[in-house]
Amino acid sequence: MSGYKVIVNPISGRGAGEQAIPVIEQLLRDYGLDFDIVRTERPWHAVDLAQKAVLDGYEVVVAVGGDGTVNEVLNGLMIAKQDGLGGAALGVLGVGRGNDFAFGMGVPLDLGEACRMLARGQRRKVDVGRVIGGLYPEGRYFGNGVGIGFDAVVGFEASKMTRLHGFSSYVVAAFKTIFLYYPAPRLRIEYDGQTIVQSSLLISIMNGRRMGGTFMMTPHSETDDGLLDLCIGNGVARLGIPALILRFMKGTQATHHAITTGRTQRVVISAVEGVLPAHADGETLCTEGQQLTIELLPRQLEVICGLPESLQ
Repeated sequence: MSGYKVIVNPISGRGAGEQAIPVIEQLLRDYGLDFDIVRTERPWHAVDLAQKAVLDGYEVVVAVGGDGTVNEVLNGLMIAKQDGLGGAALGVLGVGRGNDFAFGMGVPLDLGEACRMLARGQRRKVDVGRVIGGLYPEGRYFGNGVGIGFDAVVGFEASKMTRLHGFSSYVVAAFKTIFLYYPAPRLRIEYDGQTIVQSSLLISIMNGRRMGGTFMMTPHSETDDGLLDLCIGNGVARLGIPALILRFMKGTQATHHAITTGRTQRVVISAVEGVLPAHADGETLCTEGQQLTIELLPRQLEVICGLPESLQ
């Protein structure tokens, strides 16, 4: 039995996943790793492939793609664990649009360096989030974060773009969304015994730090502290949104008067007026949801990650 099951999304990054396969094969052979490669063929296929890999006894399941591919593999590993089938570590080779989970795990974008990291095999046990509601009344797991409101609509718009990729697609989508997503819905936010009812431009519930390949939603969050980090944007005048976007790019939004931050293990978001457009790790949860419950499950999954900066 091979130690590494490599699950590739061939259409990730506008075909970058398929193009990366021969490079990955050569690099993994050079490092003497025992591996099998399989391509995904449809949405949610990576979930099924990851579950089967656990059942077949693979020690590491590697997601090759963007955040959506990583999310599906993570869901497969978590479902297998919850069903008592066993466990495997998660590896990531980021070739997608945002690669935010890879960023949070210290995984380099350079395939040579990332495969070297896989071969080195340093592991870290991280928290995993779960969101219930929208298209997933039984729940869906996430590794990086959930975005509600403006953030989600930006992701939806970026995914429609065919000529732009990566950083530029999210920035253009963000400014386009200013004219699409307004005014902000009125929401009820419940966590740690308190209830906030307000118009909210966006709510980010983060296990990681970054979304959209460039926006530092919660720049100080940690993936193994047992807590979700919240970034709540109050209603903001349309003309004030561009300046706030620039703050998110720098990670300095916490000092803005319209931003509320917090930390919690569980939060419930409900629509009082309007609806909830939402995503988890860039994957659509709902476009017109009414309520989402998000919780964090501490130290659920081993991830092959980069070395701490002090040891690099």
